[in-house]
Amino acid sequence: MSGAATVVAGRKRQASGALGPVALFALLGLGGWVLVWLPLFLVAAAFACRALAHGARGRSADLAVPAAFGFAVLAAWQALCVGLAVPTVLLPPPSKIAARLVEAGPILWADFVQTFVRAVVPGWIMGCGLGFAAALACDRFDFLRRGLMPIGNFVSALPIIGIAPILVMWFGFDWPSKAAVVVVMTFFPMLVNTVAGLAAAGRLERDLMRSYGASWTQTLLALRLPAALPFVFNALKINATLALIGAIVAEFFGTPIVGMGFRISTEVGRMALDMVWATIAVAALVGSASYGLLALAERSATFWHPSQRER
Repeated sequence: MSGAATVVAGRKRQASGALGPVALFALLGLGGWVLVWLPLFLVAAAFACRALAHGARGRSADLAVPAAFGFAVLAAWQALCVGLAVPTVLLPPPSKIAARLVEAGPILWADFVQTFVRAVVPGWIMGCGLGFAAALACDRFDFLRRGLMPIGNFVSALPIIGIAPILVMWFGFDWPSKAAVVVVMTFFPMLVNTVAGLAAAGRLERDLMRSYGASWTQTLLALRLPAALPFVFNALKINATLALIGAIVAEFFGTPIVGMGFRISTEVGRMALDMVWATIAVAALVGSASYGLLALAERSATFWHPSQRER
């Protein structure tokens, strides 16, 4: 009995000893996060206050504030990983991820071409174009709107992880199956947003066009389509991120030995988390750049809209 009691007591001491480093890790992590994050947060807040006080510098502050916050996150991340010696299998520091980005540049470029250039761009163009054309048809013929809109809501609720393997089996393991997934994901957001935008024109404006004897096409081009542009660009921006997510998820279910989704699934199996994070960083940069370019195009095309004039 004494031997069993000794074993139990030893296990209790081991358990209590194992709990100590965990609690210490949490306390040090919280303290390090506050010490690194708080000063940079105050700098970002100062930029924001200065932007509010000086409206003429608002555009530069719009760039400086998120840059300061982003730098604060990266600095805190680096300090915690290095200071607490976090295993790279759990969370690699940003410096290691940046080194992997440089080292594996050719591999990441090939993955980018396979996923974004060959799958995302064609699928995004086809999905948005078909959705826009279907929205015009639904606006012209009411029975199409009553038939397609409920189907659009139904398909939008389908999980992509369930659709992707089916489309991979239909269209093969190369980029056409990923483009098909992107088409399915981007078609209905464009349809729904464009239909809503075409109905956004005011009743008085439509009555004025009708009093002038304008046809449906003339009313569409002169009034309703310009009024729908903010909705159309909203769908384009939403689809820019959805398309990339859909293509990456589809590559999990079958692809040639190249592609962002293939790289993530393969490197996770090899426990190379720095390569996984490098691929995620490339996807995030590409998605953010696509969204930013579309936002600039929206600002140029809808400069007359109240939402743009307020900025």
